[in-house]
Amino acid sequence: MKKFQAQPGFVVQAFRFALDPNATEESALHSHCGAARGAYNWAVGWVTASWWQRKAEASYGVAEEELTPWRPWSLPALRKEFNQVKRTDWRYAHWWQENSKEAYGTGLANAAAAFDNYAKSKNGRRKGARMGTPRFKSKRKARLACRFTTGSIRVADEGHVRLPVLGTIRIHESTVKLVARVQSGMARVLSATVRHERGRWFVSFQTEVKREITPVARPGVAVGIDLGVKVLAVMADSAGQIRYVDNPKHYEGEQKRLRRLSRRVSRRQGPAVHDRATGQTVRRQPSKRWVKANAERNRVHHRVANLREDALHKLTTAVRAEYGTVVVEDLNVAGMLRNRRLARKIADAGFAEIRRQLTYKGRRNACPTVVASRWYPSSKTCSSCKTVKAKLPLHVRVFSCDACGLVIDRDENAARNLADLASAGTTGTGVAADRGTPSVPKPRGADQKTRAGRASRKADPVRAGGANPPHRRKEPRDLQQDTTAQLGLW
Repeated sequence: MKKFQAQPGFVVQAFRFALDPNATEESALHSHCGAARGAYNWAVGWVTASWWQRKAEASYGVAEEELTPWRPWSLPALRKEFNQVKRTDWRYAHWWQENSKEAYGTGLANAAAAFDNYAKSKNGRRKGARMGTPRFKSKRKARLACRFTTGSIRVADEGHVRLPVLGTIRIHESTVKLVARVQSGMARVLSATVRHERGRWFVSFQTEVKREITPVARPGVAVGIDLGVKVLAVMADSAGQIRYVDNPKHYEGEQKRLRRLSRRVSRRQGPAVHDRATGQTVRRQPSKRWVKANAERNRVHHRVANLREDALHKLTTAVRAEYGTVVVEDLNVAGMLRNRRLARKIADAGFAEIRRQLTYKGRRNACPTVVASRWYPSSKTCSSCKTVKAKLPLHVRVFSCDACGLVIDRDENAARNLADLASAGTTGTGVAADRGTPSVPKPRGADQKTRAGRASRKADPVRAGGANPPHRRKEPRDLQQDTTAQLGLW
């Protein structure tokens, strides 16, 4: 599917508002999101059924040309087949007319995208982690969401929005900014997505907005930002100014209260219990006291998430409104979260979210965001003479240079080195993507960090004590069949 391209001078921006539905409207919202989940599960089952059928026929010795043909997973094909099935299938025939067609289109579009991602990942045309076959969405765990692309989608007035079939719904927040832009012709609503998140319903309008470039206060000044746990951010700019941003530690402040509420929830009769005799999990109806206690605990989690989001937006907006160039590190946050001693504090700080917000907010001001290489030794390099230390343990919070005698805070030293990268026009020191950059001596004798891992099984095919066990990661059952022929067609 071709990606939408905004007009020259326009950008695609989302406006999100909190809904205030009554009981009837909330039931309709649940129904639409459930319809999207049902259509997604139907599409996954319909496509994979042909895979299982082909596998069964091949086990009986049926020739390749006589096997059941592959079922397509393109959105038009799924939509055409579902329109025929929904009128006759007993699972959908008696209730599909209660919801908008956009609800079913949301599930089918998500299924088509999931199969495309799986095919591209299997063929090596998709970056990132390997994608498995699409799986069915659970009614208990699936995120409630539905997207509307056609029909009466508009902001009715400053306090209401209108969506297809759902009608006019009241909202908590004022929409005067969006209404003014739409009426003046500076914005056009493209789609609307309703989502249940943190105990509340939200609607997000995807719009095409005419946006002027806002000049920053200091366009010629670059700032390097070193993120941490004790201090959330240390900012050093090219003008020599140093700033420290304290870590709010919202989650840590609510830990005592969460422990108390979690103990209260555990004493109630929950929706599941583990049977020690059979080793199985038995589902049951939760008690009203459990529902009440769980809702009270969830409100604390939601409040922590809202406070963290508000603090990060204020920080990134202030940085982008002042500096012309921002330099951040390419942190391996997923790897850092494996440290059981620091995982909770790192997740509470929101390192990845800070980088994401700085990047997209910089595009609004036409200001660059420089991402330092993951292997750049910002903490080990002296900000004065550029000498690189061989080792600098994490518990050492003061940097002392053996060459020039500089004694400085570790995080401040790293922030100054990051700010220097902007003036040098590089993203690291002598590593990939730094063409023409003078190489800094590396005591370890390697461009990247190395770790002694387990020996390769290809190099040593024989193990002491017997044959090699199959330690390769087991793939889902749908991946164990030969889908090369189908993947080559799409």
